[in-house]
Amino acid sequence: MTDKERYQKVFDTVSSFGMEHLEADKFMKKTKKHAYMGTAAAIAAALLIAGSTGVAYAANVGGIQRTIQLWIHGDQTDAELVIGENGEYNVTWQKEDGSAQTIGGGGIAIEADGTERPLTDEEIMEELYMPEVEYKDDGTVWVYYYDQEIEITDMFEDGICRVKLINGNDTLYMTVKYDNGYSVSRDKYPDPDSFN
Repeated sequence: MTDKERYQKVFDTVSSFGMEHLEADKFMKKTKKHAYMGTAAAIAAALLIAGSTGVAYAANVGGIQRTIQLWIHGDQTDAELVIGENGEYNVTWQKEDGSAQTIGGGGIAIEADGTERPLTDEEIMEELYMPEVEYKDDGTVWVYYYDQEIEITDMFEDGICRVKLINGNDTLYMTVKYDNGYSVSRDKYPDPDSFN
């Protein structure tokens, strides 16, 4: 079953419960004389809505789904984050042309003793807010970090560029190897020989 089919199934289920809730409201208006019947209908409607939340969660195969604010090329946009049971995630947002864009990531961290564990929500968000490097068709190279757009085209020396990124109290040191990856550290500029 594709993600689109899962979402459709979830919203079909939730909307059908919403219709039953509206019918319960109409019933309560018609029977004002019998207050105890209205109270019983309200309790039934509340249970029905609470039950629909459980159905929506189950239809998402146990994952966590929520709307987040994400920085895409210097612009903040709403995105849908879905975190699977094993920590893997997918983020989907609408591009300016109206089409959907999706990125995803692995879901594990390797501890010092070699054991694997699912990423925490905080680790996933930290990964999503890492800087991004883009090589444009016009030959320019750009770094995007939160609301910052920095052209680094002329900052390369022997194929290496170092950029200090500041967002509030958070400082990152970034080393970019031209067309061959980049690395980020909170302490110092990463050694370009240590990655890729």
